[in-house]
Amino acid sequence: MTLSRRPVLAAFCAFGMLWGAWAALLPSTQRATGVSKGELGIALLFVGLGSLPAMASVGLLVDRYGAVVLPLSLAALAGSAVLPSFAGSLLALSAALLVLGAASGAADVAINAEVAALEAATQRTFMPLAHALFSAGVILGAVGSGTARQLGAGRVAVLGTIAVVLAVVAWANRRPFPRLAEAAPRRRQIGRALVFLGAVCALAFCVEGGIENWSALFLERELGAPPAVSALGPGAYAVAMVAGRLSAQWLNRRVGDALLLGAGGCVSVLGLLVASLAGSTALAIPAFFVAGIGVSFAAPLLFGAAGRGASDAERGASVATVTTLGYLGFLAGPPIVGAVAEAAGIRASFVLLAGAAAAVAVAAPRLQLR
Repeated sequence: MTLSRRPVLAAFCAFGMLWGAWAALLPSTQRATGVSKGELGIALLFVGLGSLPAMASVGLLVDRYGAVVLPLSLAALAGSAVLPSFAGSLLALSAALLVLGAASGAADVAINAEVAALEAATQRTFMPLAHALFSAGVILGAVGSGTARQLGAGRVAVLGTIAVVLAVVAWANRRPFPRLAEAAPRRRQIGRALVFLGAVCALAFCVEGGIENWSALFLERELGAPPAVSALGPGAYAVAMVAGRLSAQWLNRRVGDALLLGAGGCVSVLGLLVASLAGSTALAIPAFFVAGIGVSFAAPLLFGAAGRGASDAERGASVATVTTLGYLGFLAGPPIVGAVAEAAGIRASFVLLAGAAAAVAVAAPRLQLR
């Protein structure tokens, strides 16, 4: 059977579009549900509450039933994508985000496991390109959603359109996959190397979450930037994620994964330290871009290593382990940065993130990336 990477790459882009559109819909969602900012934060926690158990368990399904889990999980994501648009209260929004989070976690593991399987079958690397398309999808979804809202489109129309895109992608990923011939072991041993990969991924995701969520606040509160300028912080970070992951796809063919990951960690350290010392937006915004470029290499390299290092019967569970541990870091990053910022200032929090990036660089030569 001929293996094509196009359907799963399209899935990554559509996946990013969903979360980019959702981020742009947060203001209208808050107004429609009548919740406070604090209550909205509580509702958003339900995304993580749904994602984590789904991530931890769906890998077993991938190992048992093969890539048939991919189109089913994307179809479930399409069905749940529109649910938050009907929420009119805190309870309804929380319930909708719990379901959406579970579907998102399942799809996340399934698409990464599929790319890892393609890499193993073709002996070629696609993971950086896949993650670059996810980041590009986030930008496309956010800009498209904002434009649609400006033209008068509501939440149902925006998320309904995204749901249709996801449904088409799910259909494109359908194939008559047989069950895996190799039986998965009933009791799995999570190796130390796999946990190490997941821990380093958590550090990298902590850096990602910290920059994404706190760069605009830093520019506005510390440097006095107007809202239009402060938005360039997370904007520069998002562009850096696309550019970095596309360059990783090219660089991966020329240098080893360990060198690429370690160099990326060092670049991120430099960007974060410059940002922590910046006295103007003209210096801080490029610094966030540099920090984003460096950390952008981590997730595709670590996810790919988890999948390539496992047998067919354990690939899904291996990817799920690293994905789940990494997502824990993404969830923990913003509150950790907030706590440090409260105690010692937001500049100190960027120094902390630089320390996390340095730990990724130090760990890179010790990881089993090939």
